[in-house]
Amino acid sequence: MEIKVNFLENLRLEAKFDDFTVTTDQPIRYKGDGSAPSPFDYFLASSALCAAYFVRVYCKARDIPTENIRLSQNNIVDPENRYNQIFRIEVELPEDISEKDRQGILRSIDRCTVKKVVQTGPEFQIEVVENLDEDAQALLMAPPEGEASTYIVGKDLPLEQTIANMTGILEDLGMKIEIASWRNIVPHVWSLHIRDAASPMCFTNGKGATKESALCSALGEFIERLNCNFFYNDQFFGEEIANSEFVHYPNEQWFKPGPDDELPEGILDDHCLAIYNPEGELCGSHLIDTNSGRRDRGICSLPFVRQSDGEVVYFPSNLIENLYLSNGMSAGNTLDEAQVQCLSEIFERAVKKQIIEEEVALPDVPREVLEKYPDILEGIEALEAQGFPTLVKDASLGGQFPVMCVTLMNPRTGGVFASFGAHPSFEVALERSLTELLQGRSFEGLNDVPAPTFNSLAVTEPNNFVEHFIDSTGVVSWRFFSARSNYDFCEWDFSGTNAEEADGLFSILADMGKEVYVAVYEELGAPVCRILVPGYSEVYPVEDLIMDNTNMALNYREDILNLHRLSDEQLADLVERLEASQLDNYMTIITLIGVEFDENTVWGQLTILELKILICLALQWHEEALEFVDMFLQFNDNTVERGLFYQAVQAVLEVTLDDEMTLDDYLTNFRRMFGDETMNAVVGSVSGEVRFHGLTPTNTQLEGLDKHLRLIDSYKKLHAARAAKAGITSK
Repeated sequence: MEIKVNFLENLRLEAKFDDFTVTTDQPIRYKGDGSAPSPFDYFLASSALCAAYFVRVYCKARDIPTENIRLSQNNIVDPENRYNQIFRIEVELPEDISEKDRQGILRSIDRCTVKKVVQTGPEFQIEVVENLDEDAQALLMAPPEGEASTYIVGKDLPLEQTIANMTGILEDLGMKIEIASWRNIVPHVWSLHIRDAASPMCFTNGKGATKESALCSALGEFIERLNCNFFYNDQFFGEEIANSEFVHYPNEQWFKPGPDDELPEGILDDHCLAIYNPEGELCGSHLIDTNSGRRDRGICSLPFVRQSDGEVVYFPSNLIENLYLSNGMSAGNTLDEAQVQCLSEIFERAVKKQIIEEEVALPDVPREVLEKYPDILEGIEALEAQGFPTLVKDASLGGQFPVMCVTLMNPRTGGVFASFGAHPSFEVALERSLTELLQGRSFEGLNDVPAPTFNSLAVTEPNNFVEHFIDSTGVVSWRFFSARSNYDFCEWDFSGTNAEEADGLFSILADMGKEVYVAVYEELGAPVCRILVPGYSEVYPVEDLIMDNTNMALNYREDILNLHRLSDEQLADLVERLEASQLDNYMTIITLIGVEFDENTVWGQLTILELKILICLALQWHEEALEFVDMFLQFNDNTVERGLFYQAVQAVLEVTLDDEMTLDDYLTNFRRMFGDETMNAVVGSVSGEVRFHGLTPTNTQLEGLDKHLRLIDSYKKLHAARAAKAGITSK
């Protein structure tokens, strides 16, 4: 994690990381102002808080209340060497906690990350650099010693060369990549989380059998998502990019809808239109891109090559964004390598969807087959030894597809987690299934997976597949575990050179009657491809183009960002449109308008329902406000402070709306209950003197929205590189 430090007045310092700011000072006796804890005080507190966090995680997983658990830490200083200290952590446990859980809690404290780092002894490297924001590799692993050249199946270059090439690309873009976390909870299974130090919203996860292969995976995913604009899906690019010569790519084309909002000529082809517009209900306005919001320019569309005949077909960027998420995109050392990975991913997810929705029972992989891959077997046996029964399944559906499955059962919670992997090599597909299973997860994290069910509707519900796509935590049918499988085991093999494997995978889709569309991006220095298989590789249902399109943001973004400047008439129109839209009341404003707010602010937690409340209060629509407040309190997952604010609003509104009650009769005890600061805000909100309590003024220039501006700055680096490659001079 990158922490940037600013020098404030006197001895005060400010550390900024992610969405947080920490201020330190020194005691007055050390010439400070005593306005904040010292850096060393924060360090001491971090180990106590870390220990308490692990206690809380342990107890939550076992439904053990923590109200009566107390924890404290004292540091004992050696009088002859103040750098030699003992951290004494004491925990007080209620008598009704079993001996087994007492020992479990002690073991959980022993896992404290701060403690382990201190005990291991971090290495400090101190140096002067020309620019803090450069050097993409500075926060990654140390380079290997000597001339190491590690090849793995599926890669056309050694891992070391791949890492060097990819970090060089990121450095050229001016992006500094940091590793936020590593995981290695069983042998031969590594995963990590990397992110842009300047814009942590740009992040990827990597997985592999070694540290180096996991890092390659994460860097490759980072570069693929940059090239395909995935980091910026649904997000407002800001007015500067929206008004530039191109918004997404220099080769994009814009198409104006017809006079009655018809789909324009030139986008999609007959094959695609039959899939995306079967009832003729899709309109041009449905395909305006969310990122620029430029209705006047029309539909921004991107060129893809149809593989059956080499013809170029233009796909609206909005359609891709709404239906495909990250499915079907990959980077590689060569284009063939990227295509193999891309097509493997498409098969993995499509076959997974078929298996889950059709409640298919898969055949087990025989023990003698697993023994051919001792490293993979060792990882599986390590999971078993931790108390997680693990099933290894052939998901090829009788040898049709290069897909494997590893499913973990958690007897502690009754949950199951089905992980799939795909590659023309049986071994690689199996390894990917296992590494995907544990990517970014601790053993405690496996307590959150859902229980299986015999309810077919829960399994086939469209959002269940979305959950499986995002993090594999969707629901699985009990029928999946039947000993009577629907297919016989097949020890399949689709392997060859990357070129042969790519041809073979394309052939499978052709034999299925699928049209395949490919876009290739090589401008940044590494081959990246995005492959669309209409009617097969979508993540979201096609109906979302009409029913749940992200460009709904265009109907509300400007008004919401200018909320404090709207007249009463404009506010009334906004709340009435929100109510008529039938949008989910609990959708966040971040999701609605595609603008990122600091999640630790009221804006960052704001939902459509809460926005309606605040507008109604500003308009003095007390009855409507009370109705919405009742709904808010019934399903509130906002902060405790915000919940208490609305409890007080509810009470004041009920008194205000009752002709037989007077607010002055209740204010004294309301203040005793909620405090003067909250009640001043509540009374002011109900009277109309305070408008939009907690929401700082914003505007369409996004002033003050640092989190979103950092994201736009990240995109501007990418946009500038594309413009330079295309010979386009920025305005």
